[in-house]
Amino acid sequence: MKRGMRSLLVGTIALNLSIAVAIAADISVKKTADLKGTPEATWSLIGDFCSIQNWHPAVAKCEIVSGTNNRSGAVRVLTLKDGAKIREELVKHDAKARTYSYKILESPLPVASYASTLSVLPGSAGGSVVEWKSTFKAAPGADDATARTTMEGIYDAGLASLQAK
Repeated sequence: MKRGMRSLLVGTIALNLSIAVAIAADISVKKTADLKGTPEATWSLIGDFCSIQNWHPAVAKCEIVSGTNNRSGAVRVLTLKDGAKIREELVKHDAKARTYSYKILESPLPVASYASTLSVLPGSAGGSVVEWKSTFKAAPGADDATARTTMEGIYDAGLASLQAK
């Protein structure tokens, strides 16, 4: 009985440590950009799930391959200018609140368990603020710093492009 209790205790401690490590491995990135356009005008530019091809400089093409655009469950495939492909699923789209959330299903990016939300908020002087945030883990074989830096670079490029428009 003592050996069984000791094994149970060691197993419980190991499980708790595994959970703590998994929770600690989550990475969060949040970037914002102030735009001169009204929230309505900005949403009209970025609110369509596949409009990213019109404003993100790395995206050559976006195609809805499953489901209905702007409805939960729709799947888009982004073809990047270097030929790489990213497959993403729309989790929630709320045009009234000017926000949508999505997750990456497959990608060459150094991230795993990626979930993101893109929102347009009222800004100062009638302008708008675009907020792009996510949580993810570093993909196997990648470190946290590389995963974070990669996503920050993607967000910075997209938001800078929106500001230029």
